[in-house]
This record gives sequence, structure tokens and C-alpha cells, in this order.
Amino acid sequence: MDFSELEAAEGLRWPWNAWPSSRSDAAALVVPLSVIYTPLMPLPDLPLLPYEPLSCSRCCATLNPYARVDYRSALWICPFCHDKNPFPRSHAGIADHNVPAELFPTHSTVEYLLPNKNPNPFTSPSSVLNSSFSSNTLFTSSTSSLLPSPVSAPPPMAVSAPTPAFVFVVDVCSPEEELRALKNEILHVVANLPENSLVGLVSFGSMVWVHDLGYTECSRVVLFSGDRELSSVKVDAQIFFRFLPWDNVELPVDPYAPSIGRYGMCLAASGREGEISKAFDEMKVEPRRVAGTRPGLSGGAAVAAVVDLLGAFLPASSFARICVVTIDLGTLDKGISVKRTRALTIRNHQSSSNEVEELHDSRTNFYQKLAQKLLERSLVFDLFACSLDQVGAAEMRFPIETSGGLLILAESFESEQFKKCLRHIFKHEETDRLDMKFDATIELVTTKEVKICGALGPCLSLRNQNSLVSEKEVGQGGTSSWKTSTLTSKTSIGFIFQVGGNLANEPGPVFFVQFKTRYRHGDGSIRLRATTASRRWVDRLRPQDVRTGFDQEAAATIMARVGVSRAEDYHARDVIRWLDKMLIRFTAKFGEYAPEHPSSFRLLPGFSLYPQFMYHLRRSQFIDILNYSPDETAFFRVALNREGVNGSLVMIQPALLRYGFDGPPSPALLDTSSVTPDVILLFDSYFHVVIHYGSKIAQWRKLGFDKDQRNENLWKLLEAAEMDAEELIEGRIPAPRLIRCDQHSSPGEVYAREVKPIGEHRRHAMWMDRSGYLTESLSSIVFYLHLQPLHLQSPNAMENAPSLQTHEERIKKRKEEPEEAHSRVDSGRRDG
Repeated sequence: MDFSELEAAEGLRWPWNAWPSSRSDAAALVVPLSVIYTPLMPLPDLPLLPYEPLSCSRCCATLNPYARVDYRSALWICPFCHDKNPFPRSHAGIADHNVPAELFPTHSTVEYLLPNKNPNPFTSPSSVLNSSFSSNTLFTSSTSSLLPSPVSAPPPMAVSAPTPAFVFVVDVCSPEEELRALKNEILHVVANLPENSLVGLVSFGSMVWVHDLGYTECSRVVLFSGDRELSSVKVDAQIFFRFLPWDNVELPVDPYAPSIGRYGMCLAASGREGEISKAFDEMKVEPRRVAGTRPGLSGGAAVAAVVDLLGAFLPASSFARICVVTIDLGTLDKGISVKRTRALTIRNHQSSSNEVEELHDSRTNFYQKLAQKLLERSLVFDLFACSLDQVGAAEMRFPIETSGGLLILAESFESEQFKKCLRHIFKHEETDRLDMKFDATIELVTTKEVKICGALGPCLSLRNQNSLVSEKEVGQGGTSSWKTSTLTSKTSIGFIFQVGGNLANEPGPVFFVQFKTRYRHGDGSIRLRATTASRRWVDRLRPQDVRTGFDQEAAATIMARVGVSRAEDYHARDVIRWLDKMLIRFTAKFGEYAPEHPSSFRLLPGFSLYPQFMYHLRRSQFIDILNYSPDETAFFRVALNREGVNGSLVMIQPALLRYGFDGPPSPALLDTSSVTPDVILLFDSYFHVVIHYGSKIAQWRKLGFDKDQRNENLWKLLEAAEMDAEELIEGRIPAPRLIRCDQHSSPGEVYAREVKPIGEHRRHAMWMDRSGYLTESLSSIVFYLHLQPLHLQSPNAMENAPSLQTHEERIKKRKEEPEEAHSRVDSGRRDG
């Protein structure tokens, strides 16, 4: 079964394509019943229907190919709740040879162009989408072909274009050369924005500076204190010069009140690069830090002020992005990461100080409340942290992830990573609009036997509970609908399900799940994409049907997201032990072996790669957070939770290509044995792309042999690796870092850290393998050797099975033992 082809047709990846009908049998599968859904995946021949969908009056499921139709009575029976629904009068001509596009078997996914009932107030009412459609467009003849005639979208002028707003929040404690590079990039972005876009600029240091770009008489800035949290009413009053209800004196009216082309503190972007450049030039760079202290930064207050500002003037039909660019930590207001004195260090994964934990909890609570405001107003929060140190991104992760924004860690504003990511946000879908989809809500409808546990990905629960919601919550649970501020064509969300207990009556042969994604398109139209999928129930007496429908790549992706979710509440070592126990249970259920003969164990081809994925997951940066800062961990986990199956697999198990003179490029084993002097290795871990030159290749390149026409093979070998590396980087967000390194050079540590060690693992000592790499990681060979005998244990014994600990964990455990135990062991070794 080709699961990639199914994903290309549905936008769905199912770890299990056939489900057991009892909860106990489903729990025995270890990998949860789930699906990875890419809401806006480009699908071939996706029909765009210019009318509202027909929904079931009972369960709200839309009309789909699985519905049964009674043409004589003009009724359709919902496959989810089996309720009968009449067709409206517009469907009076429905017949078996004249059916709506939703009923075609090939149209399990359709997209509706909904009437725009809330037109944009900044555009002419005549340009609002006309909600009346001719009934003749509803039907297509199937006498000549099973495919309906294509339905085209309304002309561009028939839809009111929304007014997007983009506010850049800049850290003024950045060095002058960094601000110059940032200015050039922002001006480049503004110059390419659509004419109806709005641009705002806010800077922050110890104070928050809201720049009024539309005030032409002079430079006008509204200042807010950086160490106090202002209410929305006061921010609104300062910006628009309104009077407060509890004040006795009415404030003077601003003679330059917002007018046409200027809203709040934002300015129409068309041809206004000069005003933005002037604001940057006049931006006051705060003096460098005093010895022993950190600069005063009020990033939290700046973001909160921008959210209130956009909520005050931005209409409901528009959308906005808040792009925060910073190089240092917040040291003021509620968004404080660390105190200004350097006597107190910033938190890390091993922080145990009460004062550090209080700051962390306070900052996290502040940004969680901010996330609610962002989702209510459909605002997107992006963070560009361009620094070699931490900036407090770990606490800001929640609003960034739930709003669908980007979290980017780079070294400088001059780096290619920062430039590519910033320009990617503002790329154009067509010449007149940006490739952005905003204000998205996702709703699930299932058959009564399937319960919804939650979602893992960039979304926030709306707490919309009904009979389809399970009592068990996973991730964003307790609901059947979720919201996010923006979606891309690659955004993926994992949904976890549960069988609704041991059913009294046997369910039907199949079950159904429908995904309804409502969003605002970049052209201003409101669209609804409905995807209806069907899968089979499996009888307990036929377990082979479950095995044939197992997608080990999707299963590894789901387990990675579940592991990351558990890592938010449990220690990393506990998560690794949990992954080990799940792997032992999984291989014991689906493995084949002779009793009392561990060496006879084997897995079927459809399951053979799963232990390999788990081996790499347990030692990945998502779970094993040793030597990573909290900001880096947040960056990695945000990227994993939004990526699809293919990208997630590269993050979990990096890819390695070998370029040699003996043939075309070929996949290589991800271990140190692949490093040889006369080959080039292309290593892809999603976040890093490494071109690793063998010692001989590196020496020939340094001597210039590749420039000699007689060494055409060497030149082609070097060029092939470079071209493939550029192809991997193209279009990937976050933009990976391209590293070129020679064998045994220091940049090659990125590759050496990810590869598997080979040889035997020596207890209580680091070791050097045959390729000369010093490592203390558990090799895959030793990992599998330890795994084999655990399959033969009873289920109760497996629950208490020891974890497959790494060498570092064993050393730490040994340090925690009493000193007398160490002395006895050491004396025993000396006596021996």
C-alpha cells in the first residue's frame, strides 16, 4: 500500500489504516489511533464550489460522496448519524445523472467559496462578493464522464480584498550595524507589499516607542513605560487621544486624526519606504550595557501594546502579523526572563533556583494570556531571535505556536537564514496578493464509535464539547474544534482518537471522519475545505488486516509529537524510558520469534523500520535535551509540531547521501563507517545541511585539482553535491544552515553528533570508534541487542522493564550512588 499516494489525494496520513472496534484492542496497538492532517495541502483537481455547503441538521457534517441519496424523495442520508436531510429547492433537478460535485466518488475533498457577509469597511461595498448563485452551477452532467466540469472561482474583482497589517517590533539595544542590516531587509519587504497593506513600526528598549508613520509634520512617537502593564483602554486612549470615562477633563482632539490611508499608527505601504527609512534613522539606539548588568528590555510590554493597538483599529475582516526582532532577553515588565543583574543567570533545563522558576512561571503565564488575545483577534506572532545567546523564546513558544507563527533562531540580522525566513513570510501567491491564509478554524465530525482526544500541532482548543469528545485529553483536547491565526500549505496537525469503549452493538464495516477547515483566503474570500475519509473496522479474529494497514512513517511522526507533548510535563529521562517501554510492547506484539530464542526475533517488512525511527527519536534534540538551551529546544519542537510526515522523518532520522567516483549518488548508512577519505557526504538533518568532504577530496580541492579540465570527474562530483544541497535548502522554513566541512574539521561536529557510533559499547567510559570519533552514545547494534531479550518477557514484566539507558544516564546514576558502593566496586577491580 502506497501511503504517500493516499496522502496526495486526501491530505491525510493514518498510522493505522484499519482500526480495531474495541478500546482494549486499540490500546494493545501501542501507537495511538490518529491521523496527520494537512488542511491546505495542494490537491490535484480540487473543485472550488461557489455556494454554501449542505450540512446535516443533526451532526453538521457536510454533503459528501459517502452519503446515500434518495432521488425520488430528494433526501440524502448522513453517513455519520444516519439522519435524513432534504435537498433545498436549488437542487430540484437532482437525479442519478445530474448530481452535485460533492457526491462524485473522486471528490472526497471539496472547497466552498462562502458568501462574504462581513465585507471589509476599507473597500467599496460594490466589490463585496455576491452571495447569490445560479442554481445551474450546482449540477454537472455525468452522462459522458464521471468527472464534473471544472467550476471556476469568481473573478478577482468580485471579492473584497482584505487590508493586511504588518507591525515590526524592533529591539533598539541592537548594535548599529545590526539595525542597518535589519532596516535594509524591512525596506525590501515593504517595497514588495501589496498596495492595500498597512505597515507599523514599534521599537523597544527600557521604553516602548510606537512610531506614528503617518504624521507628516514631524516625527511623532507615543511612549509607554516598559516596566508597567497598561490596560487596553489606556493604550487606546493614548493612541487615539480619546478621553477616559473616569477622567474629569476631556483630552484635546488630535488635529491629525486617522484619515484615509492611515489607521491607528500604521501607514499604507504603497510608496512609503521613505517614512519607514526615516523612522529607522531617527530610532534612538539605547547605550550599551553597564558592566555587571543587562540592558533594560521591555519586549513583553511592546508586544502587548501592539496587540491592543491592532485590536482597536483593525476591522474584523482584516488580518495582521506581529514580527518581533530581538537580540537579547526581556528584563522589564511581565515579560521578564531574567533580572538585570548578572549575578542571576538565565534559566536552563537544570535550573533549580526558586527565583529563576518564579520568573519563568510569571513570563509563561503572561504569554499564555497573550495567546488568547492573539487568537481572538486572529493575529499572528512571529519571533526572529538573532543572537548567540538566549532571548527567552521558550516562554514565548505558546503564543507563537498556537497562532501559527514562525520561531526563528539565527546568529545575526545579516545571516542568510534570517533574510530567507523574513522574505518567505511575505512571498506572493500572485502578483497582487500575498500567499497568506488567515483566521482558520478546524472542526471534526466522526461516527459515534470514534471519540476525539485532542490535537498536537499549531492550534488552540475552542473547548467546544459534544458527544464526540473523549474524556481523555491529549494536547489541545476537550473539544471538537480548534483555531489558529494562519495556515500554510505545509502546516500539519496530528489528531488523536479513541474507540468509544466496548460497544454493545457491533459497528458497521467502516467508520467516517470529516475535517472542516474554514479560513480567509489571501484574496479576501472566505473558504471552507471539507475532507471526508473512510476507513475499515477490523474484526478481532483477523489481526492481519491491522498489520497490512500500518504506516510506520506516520506512526513515528505521531509518537514524536506525543513524546514532545509528554516532555513538557516530565523529565527527559522519563520520556526516554516511556519511549523504550512503548517500543518493547510494540515489538513484542508484532514481532515473530521462537520461544526462549531471542536471536530468532524478526519483524515483518512493514514494521522493520519502526525500531530504527525510535532509536533516532530517543537520541534526537526533541527528547534528549542535553547541551541544548530552552530556546533551542522550543525552536526544534515548534518546527516538529508543524511539519508533515516527510519533513518530520528527516528531523528524527537525518538523511545521508554518498557521492563517489564508483557510481551515481546513493543513500548511505547513518553511522561513522560511511566516512571515507575519497567520498563526499551530503548530510540533511532538516536544520543543518552539511557537505562533508573526505580528506583526499578536501586536499584535491585545496590544491585546485577541480579547476583542471583533465579532472572532469572531480569537478562534476563537487558540483553535484552543491546542487543537491541547494535543492534541499530551497523553500524549507526554517531555512537550514549550510555547512561545508572537511573530514576531522571542527564544523564537522554537526554531522558527527547525529551519526550512529559503531563497535562495542564500553561501560563507564567514553570510547573512540574505528573512524576516530569520540562518542558516548549507545550504538544501534547494542540498542537492538538489548531490545531482543525483552520481547520474551511477560506483559507484567515489560511494564517494569529497565530503560535502554545511554552511557550518560548510567554515569549520572552512578554518581548518585553512595560513595561506599563506589569504593567497593573500585577495590574489587583492583583486587581483580
